[in-house]
Amino acid sequence: MKGIVFTEFLDLVEDKFGLEMVDTIIEQSKLESGGSYTSIGTYKFAEMLSLLSNLSNNTGLSIDNLLLVYAEHFFSVLEKSYPGLLNTYKDPIEMLSSIENHIHIEVRKIYPDAELPTFIVEEKTENSLTMVYKSSRAMHHFGLGLMNKTFEHFNSTATILLEKIKEDGTEVRFFIKKN
Repeated sequence: MKGIVFTEFLDLVEDKFGLEMVDTIIEQSKLESGGSYTSIGTYKFAEMLSLLSNLSNNTGLSIDNLLLVYAEHFFSVLEKSYPGLLNTYKDPIEMLSSIENHIHIEVRKIYPDAELPTFIVEEKTENSLTMVYKSSRAMHHFGLGLMNKTFEHFNSTATILLEKIKEDGTEVRFFIKKN
């Protein structure tokens, strides 16, 4: 997993819960990296899981809720770092439907070894989108948070429902309907 995901996560933890919480979850997680991350480095996903689990245990918030909050934070990083990519689109449905065939291609140009989830568009209309998320990491609530922020970015709203295809969350179907 790319280091930017870790560095931004720890920035969020510091912003929301304080520097002491960052130290606490790093210490509790017993990380191979020691909790020292660079944005361009690559680290084991198990470290993110450990950090998330310990943050959840210390705050009482579910991992899914933490991933939603983190996605909102991460979207703001994308807005600041890659405005040209976001400005390519005029509509949230168009942007979301192009994750696999455009956005992930651009991400791989910057981070060639990035392990990204797969998004398969099953059905698309002007105001709705059904797509399947596949990832061994089961971070679908991170995806949900990014989708919510995508609509907000376009001054729009949507109803987004998810259905677990696999109970472990490694395959999830998103039903997105623009309001």
